[in-house]
Amino acid sequence: MAAPPNRIIRGENLKVLPTLGDGAFQMVYIDPPFNTGKRQTARTLKIQPDDGGDRIGFAGRRYASRLLAGSSYVDEFGDYLAFLEPRLVQARRVLAASGTLYFHIDYREAHYCKLLLDEVFGRENFLNEIIWAYDYGARATRRWPAKHDTILVYARDLAANYFDAAEVDREPYMAPGLVTPEKAARGKLPTDVWWHTIVSPTGREKTGYPTQKPEGIVRRMVLASSRPGDMCLDFFAGSGTLGAVAARHGRGYVLVDESTAAIKVITARLAAIDPDAPAVERIPQPRRRRPPATTPPAVAPLEVTPDAGAPPPRAAPPDSAAG
Repeated sequence: MAAPPNRIIRGENLKVLPTLGDGAFQMVYIDPPFNTGKRQTARTLKIQPDDGGDRIGFAGRRYASRLLAGSSYVDEFGDYLAFLEPRLVQARRVLAASGTLYFHIDYREAHYCKLLLDEVFGRENFLNEIIWAYDYGARATRRWPAKHDTILVYARDLAANYFDAAEVDREPYMAPGLVTPEKAARGKLPTDVWWHTIVSPTGREKTGYPTQKPEGIVRRMVLASSRPGDMCLDFFAGSGTLGAVAARHGRGYVLVDESTAAIKVITARLAAIDPDAPAVERIPQPRRRRPPATTPPAVAPLEVTPDAGAPPPRAAPPDSAAG
């Protein structure tokens, strides 16, 4: 039986999800907007030596920066959980019985989302709260700097859930002297705290898309929770990291995003990895109807009734120019 085709779909995910088959995906990874209330921005700069430049580098040398490209979006929802709930219900429906959901969020909404996911997937199907820890970016001075994201992991059915620890890259022991040399050489299975750098601002992996996630953390999920030939879904596809990882490791993928900027990044990224990358499918969006034009009601002319007690109008002064 032929594997389902890979797909890149431009459209609103709540309209696309009902068209996907029940139990069609072994893994769903989603990285929805974090509801930070901020504008998320990414810029691509070119830095070059310039005596009058805006940056100072090593030994006082000056450099000029030039903006090559940029993109941004507003990350804010009036009712975030109401936005997520119907999409999570669909995510559960399209997961295979042995499938796994990885839900990527930050500290602002993680606790509320955990309660919602317990309701949709069942508290008994909760697997992990993974902490992705990194050390990059601005540092707060009035509180502990927030340097982690949260990934909530749920099984579609805990009894049937697939997880292959042998496929996961092992990592070194923090105290190798406390274990045998054989164990130290073999390394250990990662725990639920993952230390991993963000996407390097100057690395090959960078796409220029705001909030891009590194392939390293997504690869760990894909290898542990799917087999070669399995289908993976991301319906907040963004920069297409799940698709890139799936293509490199023999998994199928369906990527959904309604952003033109995201689809442009995804298609370029997948074309460089997968010679058979699919063309973009477009789900037409309903046109917003303009309210019918209305003619303002006619306004009757204002009639002024003289006040009976008011003094009579003053007579015009004689024309001083006459004579």
